[in-house]
Amino acid sequence: MSTQLLLFQVLNGLGIGMIYFLLSVGLTLIFGLMRFVNFAHGAFYLAAAYIAYAISLAFGSIWWALLIGPLAIAALALVIERLLLRHTYAMPHEAQILITFAVALLFQEIVILIFDPLAKSVPVPASLSGIVFLGPYVYPAYRLAVVAAAAVIAVVLWLVVERTKFGAMLRAGSENAEMVGLLGINVDRVFMAAFALGGALAGLAGVLAAPLRGAEPFMSTEALGIAFVVVVVGGLGTLTGALVGGLLIGLVQSIMSTLWPEAAQLMIYAAMALVLLVRPAGLFGRF
Repeated sequence: MSTQLLLFQVLNGLGIGMIYFLLSVGLTLIFGLMRFVNFAHGAFYLAAAYIAYAISLAFGSIWWALLIGPLAIAALALVIERLLLRHTYAMPHEAQILITFAVALLFQEIVILIFDPLAKSVPVPASLSGIVFLGPYVYPAYRLAVVAAAAVIAVVLWLVVERTKFGAMLRAGSENAEMVGLLGINVDRVFMAAFALGGALAGLAGVLAAPLRGAEPFMSTEALGIAFVVVVVGGLGTLTGALVGGLLIGLVQSIMSTLWPEAAQLMIYAAMALVLLVRPAGLFGRF
């Protein structure tokens, strides 16, 4: 592999990895706080990708989708959590998996009914359709913008989790939700906020990923599998783990797609197995 191709694949892996981080961080926060297994998480990513597609058809660009997509998915996540999922918190994990998987299938079928089962292409915004020179190398401007945007969001999210009262409640709730409730904090509202935040981040990941991979009805299954791999590699309930896990999986997938394209997807799970052999709780896991 030439140096230029290696650098391209590393940068590509960083871009993919940051999208994986946005996709998985909501999943790990929800499980860390609520011990809730949400198999509907990939459906939020799916819905946001189709929002990006619909907005690109209407306005010729996904710029509005970057605002509308996360907000719409956050609202949708809140509605689903209030009407359905909050009634499952006390159920065994097996029941939670079955119910949320049914929600994901429902989303998939609704998308097929509205848009048909064929994949849809989502154009890159015209202002980011060019290339950027990195010394003697070139790289697509949109992919670089995705890395930069996700990095900013990662910093903001870290500040929220580590430096705000809401973040303190999230961290305390992930350690002992019962004790937090005894201190007079409305744990139910914290759960709602965490669920909405997780949905918004998955929605943003779906919008950012749409110009890179398009929108198709079965992308939620792939996204959910990747998100769980990232969470397992990074460790449950940790923001740092989601970031490092997302970047690691993104780099493995990108580099292996050049070295051994047929096994690129397999190597993601091989990387997960290797991490589990060394650290069964994940790289930064606490559980």
